[in-house]
Amino acid sequence: MKKIETKVIPVLDMSCVVCANSVEKTVRGLSGVEQATVNFAANTLSVTYCPDEITLQAMQKAVQTAGFDLVIEEEDPVAIQEEKARERYQRLKRNTIGAWLLAVPLAVLGMAFMNASWANWIMMGLAFAIMLLFGRSFYTNGFRNALTGKANMDTLVALSTSIAFLFSLFNTLFPEFWLARGLEPHVYYEASGVIIAFILLGKLLEERAKNSTSSAIRGLMGLQPKTARLVKGGKEIEVPIAALRVGNMVSVRPGEKIPIDGTLIQGYSSVDESMLSGEPIPVEKNKGDRVLAGTINQTGAFTMKVTGVGSATMLAQIVRMVQEAQGSKAPVQRVVDKISSIFVPTVVLLSIITFVCWLVIGGTSYFSYALLSAVSVLVIACPCALGLATPTALMVGIGKGAERHILIKDAFALENLCRVDTVVLDKTGTLTEGVPVVTDVCWVKEETESIRDILFTAEQKSEHPLASAIIRWLEERGAKNCPIDRFESLTGRGVQVQLQENSYWVGSQNLLETFQAEIPVSVQKSIEQWQQEGRSVVFYGREQQLLAVLAVSDRIKPTSAVAVQALKKLGITVHLLTGDGQRTAEQVAATLGIDSFQAEVMPSDKENYIVALQQAGKRVAMVGDGINDSQALARADVSVAMGKGTDIAMDVAMVTLITSDLLLLPDAIRLSKQTVRLIRQNLFWAFVYNLIGIPLAAGAFFPMNGLLLNPMWASAAMAFSSVSVVTNSLRLKFMK
Repeated sequence: MKKIETKVIPVLDMSCVVCANSVEKTVRGLSGVEQATVNFAANTLSVTYCPDEITLQAMQKAVQTAGFDLVIEEEDPVAIQEEKARERYQRLKRNTIGAWLLAVPLAVLGMAFMNASWANWIMMGLAFAIMLLFGRSFYTNGFRNALTGKANMDTLVALSTSIAFLFSLFNTLFPEFWLARGLEPHVYYEASGVIIAFILLGKLLEERAKNSTSSAIRGLMGLQPKTARLVKGGKEIEVPIAALRVGNMVSVRPGEKIPIDGTLIQGYSSVDESMLSGEPIPVEKNKGDRVLAGTINQTGAFTMKVTGVGSATMLAQIVRMVQEAQGSKAPVQRVVDKISSIFVPTVVLLSIITFVCWLVIGGTSYFSYALLSAVSVLVIACPCALGLATPTALMVGIGKGAERHILIKDAFALENLCRVDTVVLDKTGTLTEGVPVVTDVCWVKEETESIRDILFTAEQKSEHPLASAIIRWLEERGAKNCPIDRFESLTGRGVQVQLQENSYWVGSQNLLETFQAEIPVSVQKSIEQWQQEGRSVVFYGREQQLLAVLAVSDRIKPTSAVAVQALKKLGITVHLLTGDGQRTAEQVAATLGIDSFQAEVMPSDKENYIVALQQAGKRVAMVGDGINDSQALARADVSVAMGKGTDIAMDVAMVTLITSDLLLLPDAIRLSKQTVRLIRQNLFWAFVYNLIGIPLAAGAFFPMNGLLLNPMWASAAMAFSSVSVVTNSLRLKFMK
């Protein structure tokens, strides 16, 4: 089986969504690349590839050939990208200021002295200076794309401004050509110069707004300190985080952020883990306990042994998950990408058609109108607004979720979460604390040390959440491991061990009935009372003989009932699935106000329950935290894992609630609704802008009211269309 890796790589030098499509196609076409997705809003490439077949260096070389670049340094690629982004922003700022300093007098001359021949030469100089000094990148990028048979936003800008400038230059040098034909030799230097100034201003504002969409990632990355105190030879040396290696000893003082993942080897303290877990109460840490990068040491000083560096830390994994989610594409975005890929050639064709139509209708006397309209069509068309509509909203939505301790795996999950009309909840660890305790025990046979030890050994090998409660209870009574001949896990029912000639079993009433063990009448009364109180009942026996019955209680989380009611207010039907007995399920369902529930379910039963709901036309979200939930999670339309659950549940899940607080689920659904609403708004206005703007620029309204759009105002409209889409997405940051 070949090795597959997924990485999120910063991309440099993209100027529009067409550039993003070009990078994506280039990487996707390389041998060894399984999947590639470029997010223009985040300037990132999410690539799944086989490292045995292709290297990151080979990808970078291919992207460089296409005119762009990747940041593949392992040390800190995001920091390098941010530094490049800062440099780009400062360069863009200088060019914008410089262009406007020349564009303002250029526009004044064009409006106030349009008939003065001497003004033409000054305007020509000003326009040429703007194009050469501040808009040079449009022409170099446009020319480079033309050589490779590609076209992007730079192509439209370069074409429109060059046509306006060259036509004006011809009229300045050879005015008699038009005068001999009875026409006025108009010049449009101000159009070529002001177009560049407006577009640079739009790009500057767009860049600034785009930077705000990734603030969640920067906030997460900012949790980790840049340096740590390495303990070496009895001395403390301050070193960069990147210099640390697994096994190093690091000293942490009170009030400091913990620099890296590790294990306490000396000292003790309490640690504020709220920034990662959301739990407000500090966690006591003693020798052997795990501590995480970015959390805050509060009271004591300690020495820790490094267990995870770089991408292996918990914080880095969360950052990577958010980055991958922000870089993913919603299904609707793929349709937009197809439109964007043919957008520029289509606009160029429309511009030519506009020019020809004007000449056919009005002849040479309409040449100026034809030229202005053709230039306006090139300028006003904006693929960037379409390209930014979806990713900017997704970036803000997924980032806001991360800040609220909701990790959303990809855009598909965020887009589909709002469509859910049915939520299926596992009980243990989802609705309850997941830390059960043994409350009552009824011994049917005499309690002996050997019987306790066998039960202790069997439960230590069990993965069921109730097993930990029984283990803790037995440890308090001095139980210890004993040798056994065979162990078998009976999924959904319990466990069975073989010792010499006897089979011992621990599990549910279903397992009791399998072994046909009888329950004494006196014990049955206790069982009924425990079940009525909502406690879980565990049976322990040998062959066909019942040895003991244990009552285990798992306290319902304080917020579970509120979360269920919040889901109902959103119009969502709530179901409960549990492996516990019928009476326990009834008690929990009644307490939480859940009408539909099913007890004594096995993992396959949970999956079948999901399938039945889907066949009834329901869109189902499954919420769970254990291995036994993984089948149902994989089957559901949207899968949600509790952050304190098993790794396999979180791997399968599309959404992870880090704090394991079910109240985050209605928050996540509301966030999904808000994000999808913004995406629809953005796409609507982006399409409407182009549907109205292009005909307006072409002069479609000229026969009715004499309205003809000046290319300068067309460029302003184009520049601010992208800014408006990004700004609309940023509104999500301030929504509840």
